[in-house]
Amino acid sequence: MTVQIKTIDLEPKRNTFAHVARRLGADKPASRYQEATLDVQATENFHYKPLWEPEYWHYDTRKTAVVMADWYKPLDPRQFYYSTYNIARANMNQAAEKNFAFVDERGLLTKASAQAQAAIRRGLLPVRHLHWGSNMNMAEMTQRGYGTAVTAPCIFSAGDHLGMAQYVSRIGLLLDGQTGATLDEAKQTWLNDAAWQEIRRLIEDTFVERDWFHLFVAQALGVNGVLLPFMYKKAEAAWTDAAMPIALLTEFMNDWHAEEARWSDSVIKTVAAESDANKALVSEWAKTWIARATAAAKPLSAALLNDDGAAAAAAGAEALKKAASLGLAV
Repeated sequence: MTVQIKTIDLEPKRNTFAHVARRLGADKPASRYQEATLDVQATENFHYKPLWEPEYWHYDTRKTAVVMADWYKPLDPRQFYYSTYNIARANMNQAAEKNFAFVDERGLLTKASAQAQAAIRRGLLPVRHLHWGSNMNMAEMTQRGYGTAVTAPCIFSAGDHLGMAQYVSRIGLLLDGQTGATLDEAKQTWLNDAAWQEIRRLIEDTFVERDWFHLFVAQALGVNGVLLPFMYKKAEAAWTDAAMPIALLTEFMNDWHAEEARWSDSVIKTVAAESDANKALVSEWAKTWIARATAAAKPLSAALLNDDGAAAAAAGAEALKKAASLGLAV
């Protein structure tokens, strides 16, 4: 008896979804990112306008003053969709877990000087509240923004900020033997310490900004562009003999910032280049929030480093240089 195995090549009738094919200009194979992003957001057949904001539809381009002919133009250069985002973050988290285990097993934080531990409690642990505020902002942009190309990465970023808040919290738990006492102290520092009040004022002011792309610029160029680099890079001298353990425990934040900026910078550059009106608006927003973030960080810079705000000013100057490289008139 002879068994013959034959193979048949089946040609697919279509290479991708029709709405993706219209975007690509032809029915050709599309990437997973393109199929998970392009024209995914609903645009019509809504039942009723939201009762809490009846002047707009659920997804409405009028929720920002900037105007784009196509909100799927500012694509994510990382090409993140659910799967690739989680794979990338899982790899980064593995490295972070190894760093935490390394520091914990050797007691590197508890062996640090009392001066270093006090500086960490006052100057680093309250940043968990800044990340929580950033999480709220990114979630707000997700629900008010337009186009999956922008809103999908926004919710990924919201999750990132929540995760970074948890990393900062774990630094406190390493210091206090897992009692949580340092986190209670950090909350009171965030609420009452004069050095933190301008930063708290800034993040709370962002909560009430209704123009979602204005909020995007404030978060990307103000909070992410000035405050986070100041906290995780410029202020490292404040941790004195604990600088190396803190660098290990916050390595995730610095790696994340470099990666996140690839996306947020690309979005801002694309939107500003759409028209002169967009460029003028985005430039004004960028100048305002970079200046506010720089001024807000100066009291903390002076308190931690005794530098009269020089480290904060340096972070602000770098943010202005970055904004200029994106084509903004700052």
